[in-house]
Amino acid sequence: MAVYTEVDDDELAAFVADYDIGEITACKGIAEGVENSNFLLQTDRDSFILTIYEKRVRPADLPFFLGLMDHLAARAVPCPTPLHGRDGAALRTLAGKPAAIVTFLQGVWPKRPTAQHCGSLGAALARMHLAGADFAATRANDLSVDGWRRLVVSTEPRADTVMPGLAREIASEFRDLERNWPNGLPSGVIHADLFPDNVFFLGETLSGLIDFYFACNDALAYDLAVCLNAWCFEGNVEFNITKARRLLRGYREVREIGADEMAALPWLARGAALRFLLTRLFDWLNQVDGALVKPKDPLEYLARLRFHQHVRGAGAYGLD
Repeated sequence: MAVYTEVDDDELAAFVADYDIGEITACKGIAEGVENSNFLLQTDRDSFILTIYEKRVRPADLPFFLGLMDHLAARAVPCPTPLHGRDGAALRTLAGKPAAIVTFLQGVWPKRPTAQHCGSLGAALARMHLAGADFAATRANDLSVDGWRRLVVSTEPRADTVMPGLAREIASEFRDLERNWPNGLPSGVIHADLFPDNVFFLGETLSGLIDFYFACNDALAYDLAVCLNAWCFEGNVEFNITKARRLLRGYREVREIGADEMAALPWLARGAALRFLLTRLFDWLNQVDGALVKPKDPLEYLARLRFHQHVRGAGAYGLD
């Protein structure tokens, strides 16, 4: 369960009293996610999500994340909306840590995404990119090339305990990406972590995008690269070009992908695969005592990375 911080009942009641959302009827930990402590908070009026932000989230970044959700929700992007307390503040303190309450979105995430899911995701991602174009705040992507360098260095001493030769393979790939990383692409606010468990559907209709706590400013096409990795590989790590084609087609129906973005997509996809390989590897090697969270297998992303290394053009992803 992704709950690292337990909350005393009296402390929780005092916290909720600062909002105009009614009386607490239930509060249960949510058994998904690895970054923060999340709870389904129910009152006699409605259901909400309570999040306590843990050590890996910098408090200075929280106004950006919460402000972005407010901004996107105001522009009809289906995402959680932060609740503001009686004093107007959305960010507060609970159990000695930063905390916030956001609206609860109906829907379930697809355990086995279909091509139709991928098409809907692509269109929603493009709408999010357009809606974020006039968001004034900015945040650098701290899990881009410079962040990868830090993770390469920190995981290198023990990487081979996961798989012999892994440290050398990661270091070689990082050097290639550092030399060839695309610059000057159309940029703006990206989600940067839009995995299936961060996208809700009601039937076949997309009902919400959640978990904006990696959002940042970067190349818009990098978000597409993240989604290609997260949505378009099957359980046997075989790339599903039909899903990729539907994802990219859905995106292009809302926002066109430029020739420069198409040319850069193989490098961006490799970078996204390395990013998740490294963060999963770090979590695998640095498991948190007492947290009932099973680390995700980093080698799934090594297999994805190896696929992208053999891609020579955007046509391999279904782009014309």
